[in-house]
Amino acid sequence: MINIRTRLTYQFVLLVTLVLLLFSLGVYFFSRLYLEKRFYKRLQDRAITTTTLLFDLQQTDSTVLRLIDAADKEPLLNENISVYNEKTKQVLFSTNPANAQFHEQFIPQLDSTAQSWYKHKNEYQVVAIHLTSRGGGNWVIVSGIDQAGREALDDLKKILIVMILVAILLLGISGWLFADRALAPMSGIIQQVNAIFPANVEKRVEHPNRSDEIGLLVNTFNQLLDRIEQALNTQKMFIANVSHELKNPLTKINSQIDVALIQKRSQEVYERTLQSLQEDTRTLSHLTNALLELANTAVQSNTRVLEPVRMDELLWETKTQLQKWQEEYQIQLDFADFPDDEEDLIIQGNRPSLQVLLMNLIDNACKFSPTKTAVVTFRSRRGKLTITVFNEGTQIRPADLPHIFQPFFRSNSTAQSSKGHGVGLAIVAQVTQLHQGDITVRSTPEGTTFTLTLSSIAPF
Repeated sequence: MINIRTRLTYQFVLLVTLVLLLFSLGVYFFSRLYLEKRFYKRLQDRAITTTTLLFDLQQTDSTVLRLIDAADKEPLLNENISVYNEKTKQVLFSTNPANAQFHEQFIPQLDSTAQSWYKHKNEYQVVAIHLTSRGGGNWVIVSGIDQAGREALDDLKKILIVMILVAILLLGISGWLFADRALAPMSGIIQQVNAIFPANVEKRVEHPNRSDEIGLLVNTFNQLLDRIEQALNTQKMFIANVSHELKNPLTKINSQIDVALIQKRSQEVYERTLQSLQEDTRTLSHLTNALLELANTAVQSNTRVLEPVRMDELLWETKTQLQKWQEEYQIQLDFADFPDDEEDLIIQGNRPSLQVLLMNLIDNACKFSPTKTAVVTFRSRRGKLTITVFNEGTQIRPADLPHIFQPFFRSNSTAQSSKGHGVGLAIVAQVTQLHQGDITVRSTPEGTTFTLTLSSIAPF
């Protein structure tokens, strides 16, 4: 498996090498075009010089040939100059009669309406210029090999190849050093993380620049560490509280059985003992069910089936169920701002979990109310469902309000007035989070109000 440093080096070298190759090809291509254009210009100048000397002197002797050769300080390789007359269909003049057939193959391609004509044939470059006179049209054809240009292109090719190879070597070294420097903070982060667990969970990762990408990664990682620390502390508190809550009823049950077995008792004593054992068993069963519900809500939050749930109907079902279990409960339902559209009453959620949420909220309100009464208000407005549960119980201290949704937390004011385990509101908070809702609490001397907000399926 290739590490990130090696991968970054490969990518850096490959990218810059491609850029250099494209740049070098561009230089080579445009240099070739320039040399060809310059050589065509030289051929054209030779054609013009030949035309001037030939037609001004009106002769084709050796003197003209010497003047043509002397006109160019840099003679062309395999140069050949021919003059072709369109009227007579004959080559009037050629500086290389032995190679006159080379020019004759281009004569059929000449266009009398054009002023000049260019051709590239193998190693040769050919230029033809059309001249019009009283004796008829003449074509001056000049050809040659750009040996100097070819050598210049070969030298340029070698230089570019050497420079690219050297650049690749330097890129590999610099890319490796650059990747090492870029990944140096990651090595520091790894060392800090290894020093965090399991010795000191409260420690956080440090990074000098919090605004760059690594700084954002460090911030995200520290947020993850915060959640892990909170989860570990919650787990420790959970285990400690579960041990305490389970130990009390089990110890009480065991003690009553031991006392009952010491000696024979009357029937009335055995009945009272069994009733006490039954009450402790119910308490233990209620705590076990609450713990299982809390664990299932946390573990199976992503696997629960979501379906359309009509909340007004679920409230009625919850009221009926609670009053069947606890006949002394008084639950008052108030459907304020009842909407006309049925979609305003429906949310996308898990029906059993929502019923557990409502039962815990209403049961909690009735349990801590002196009159065992809970007032439930239902509202639907602008795609939001709001359910408030109010009771006239003892005011919860402001210092306790931020902690009441934590597992096993019980306020001193409520712990003395009613039995419980501090699990119900933790289940309410987790189910609310599962449905992406919001739950708040406000407590005054007049009473305590829980406000649950959920989104309906109706478009806003």
